[in-house]
Amino acid sequence: MKAQVNEIKERLQYFTGTEMFYQIPLLRTRFTDGLKYLSEAAECFWLITDASVIAKSLMNRSEFITIDFKRMSEERQDYTGYEAEIIYSDGNDNILETHRYNATDFPLDELRLFFVNDTLMLPSEY
Repeated sequence: MKAQVNEIKERLQYFTGTEMFYQIPLLRTRFTDGLKYLSEAAECFWLITDASVIAKSLMNRSEFITIDFKRMSEERQDYTGYEAEIIYSDGNDNILETHRYNATDFPLDELRLFFVNDTLMLPSEY
């Protein structure tokens, strides 16, 4: 069962640093306690996998990558046909890549992640 959106948002605030690293086997991307919690509470392992694949492909352009998930407004959804997008940038507002999703079951309207040294994390864990 999915945790309630407010509970997820509240719990994410408590992750600072990480005690353990987990790994996506084939990609060898590490991720933190906060993302392990998020992937289970929001059932969004797809997000961690997608973000890892894309961020790894951008490492030659930036050592530090911000990953911003954003659900589009209903007007924009009607106009574009997409429900959400993930924008990958270099942390200085230079967009490296954008991926759009026709549909998503991710419960949050927005989320920011960082990808550094083959590790995906919440900003508070950086």
